Amino acid sequence: MKDIKVFACPTAEEFTKEICENLNLELGKIHYQKFSNDNNFLQILETVRGQDVYVVQTTMPPVNERVMELLITIDALKRASAQNINVILPYYIYSRSDKKDQARIPVTAKLMAQLLEAAGATRVITCDLHNPAIQAYFNINCDRLSAQNLLQTYFRDKKLEDMVIVATDAGSSKNAYKYSKYFNCPMALIDKRRDGNDDRAIATTVIGDVKDKNAIIFDDEVDTAGSLIETAKILEHFGAKHIYAGCTHGVLSGPAIERIKNSPIEELVITNTVPLPKEKQISKIKVLSIAPLFASAIKNINENKPLGELLKCE
Repeated sequence: MKDIKVFACPTAEEFTKEICENLNLELGKIHYQKFSNDNNFLQILETVRGQDVYVVQTTMPPVNERVMELLITIDALKRASAQNINVILPYYIYSRSDKKDQARIPVTAKLMAQLLEAAGATRVITCDLHNPAIQAYFNINCDRLSAQNLLQTYFRDKKLEDMVIVATDAGSSKNAYKYSKYFNCPMALIDKRRDGNDDRAIATTVIGDVKDKNAIIFDDEVDTAGSLIETAKILEHFGAKHIYAGCTHGVLSGPAIERIKNSPIEELVITNTVPLPKEKQISKIKVLSIAPLFASAIKNINENKPLGELLKCE
């Protein structure tokens, strides 16, 4: 690799250091501070002229603060004459605001794409988008990596027998099918119905056989864990022997940790696309690092090699 530098926004240092270790690079030097008037300031402390630059940002709350940090970092790199400014967003900010499904609401995922481009980003690298169509919001390259292989390998190494892959609803059945095909095992689907005018769908039954089986729920993210825990309780009711869950993005906001702690789920496996603070680290949650995958993507991009093999799932 040549003419390459990797920088971390303030809350992304741990993840970025792991990327740099995999690439045998030093972390780029950058200084951040906040003035007394609450304005952000930063300075790049080394030359980036003509360099292939990568800047990493996480979604550690407050998220809007992370957005501003990222935008002014991109602007500073552009004004310092970086040749390429590649933004690494392991979890795409505002990814769930991806469509106009109510009156008079924004499509903030699209707005984020426009802001990143306007600031000067030349490429975005992310992982397991809530809606793959978000890639089309960009006029620059947007590469979408996947944690599927990482999660598959982890559960394969557990050597579970009598497995069944569970889709939390019809919308996630396509993803569940991919996992069931890999493990060569059946899948089941949770049937959800609405009670009257209640907007919240209630899990009522399981389509498929889960009795005395090791059930694994796969999803792209777990936020408040309401849907996940509801699914786990239904599986327990219908006789599942053990219940596991795996997801790419462990957002785990609000009551999520307490819900997981008190649930029939034996283990929730997540990746480190979203930092998991110490107060949220419990024995039921296993964190896998996806930083090596991003390091491989950086290496291939810098050396003008295809990303196809990294995007494929076994």
